[in-house]
Amino acid sequence: MLNHSIPFSPDHGTDFFGQFPATSAVFLLQGQDSAAEPYISKTANLRRRLQRLLAPPESQSKRLNLRERVAVIEYSLAGSDFESTVLLYRLLRNQFSDSYQKRLRLRPTPLIRFNLENEYPRAYITTRIGRLTGKSLYYGPFRSRAVAEKFLNDSLDLFKMRRCTFDLNPDPSFPGCVYSEMKMCLAPCFKGCTDEAYAAEVARVQAYFDSGGQSLIEELETERERLSTGLDFEAAAAQHAKVGKIKTILAACDEICGRLDRLDAVVIQPSAEPKSVALFRFHHGELTGPVQFAIESEDETQPMETRVRHALEQLAPSEKPSAQRSSEELAILKRWYYRSHKVGEVFFADTHGDLPMRRIVRGLRRIHGGTDPETPGAQEQIPPVAGSPLA
Repeated sequence: MLNHSIPFSPDHGTDFFGQFPATSAVFLLQGQDSAAEPYISKTANLRRRLQRLLAPPESQSKRLNLRERVAVIEYSLAGSDFESTVLLYRLLRNQFSDSYQKRLRLRPTPLIRFNLENEYPRAYITTRIGRLTGKSLYYGPFRSRAVAEKFLNDSLDLFKMRRCTFDLNPDPSFPGCVYSEMKMCLAPCFKGCTDEAYAAEVARVQAYFDSGGQSLIEELETERERLSTGLDFEAAAAQHAKVGKIKTILAACDEICGRLDRLDAVVIQPSAEPKSVALFRFHHGELTGPVQFAIESEDETQPMETRVRHALEQLAPSEKPSAQRSSEELAILKRWYYRSHKVGEVFFADTHGDLPMRRIVRGLRRIHGGTDPETPGAQEQIPPVAGSPLA
């Protein structure tokens, strides 16, 4: 999986390390015994890290030294921490299928699951993704579970869909719950509504999530205009206040939050190759890339947008990833997105599935030129990743 492989012997002197670049990389140190556990890690300076691990040890030093155990050095250069993390994830998943999640400290991503498989659908917070092609829909990722729970609770206050967690067997003798008493639920549990009425309310909730709240805003604005035209200004003001409340609720959602099976994100990162940038894409639940994109082309007649489109076609999902893999790769994207100081930029497709090509082209030039990104980052630090000593 790594691009370079160099034999190593304890007889090598300190000048041996001069052949390694002092740049970011992911590397693997393999012992003489191929069955032994390799040492795998990422570093911002490959040459310095290898010298610390493989140079002759200093007397009385307690620093980890693998000089007598390593037979082969494998590595791939990376232009950014994001690229290093993606490469490290793939390498660890291949080498340590039972423990790579723990080694990477991958935390499940909080999502909203809209369970449409139930006869009486409901929405709730989860960190487990099922099949993206199934009936249930997933929305996110959110910065934290607390943010997701507040957004969901505030959003459901705008509708009358059930919040109970058990499977319903509608019974007119059932007493209901506090939500039905407060007229905040249509109460299908005791047939407080017809199945058709509940299905219509579920459709409104789905439209709200799918459109990022715009469907409900448009619904209320239409009603506000009707009331204003009828000179019922007090009722119109109440509708206007509801619109303001919804916009406050939606402010908790960042640009990355949306319907997961429609999430199409292009991530641009610095490249280890000169005059290039690295392109990644999260699409159909899979994180693909990197593809190295040269800023300058020998064919000057081909527009930049056309070349970018061709590059992005190479990042099409190669297969249907498992639910676990989709969850893990989404967690990597989310962790980078919410870092307080992140390198690179990300661009999302619109509701019609179209990518903002002009903005992407401008982003390519900014990343290549080292200028400030289009939008500021958010807040979450990526934990350091430690390798495992050779067995």
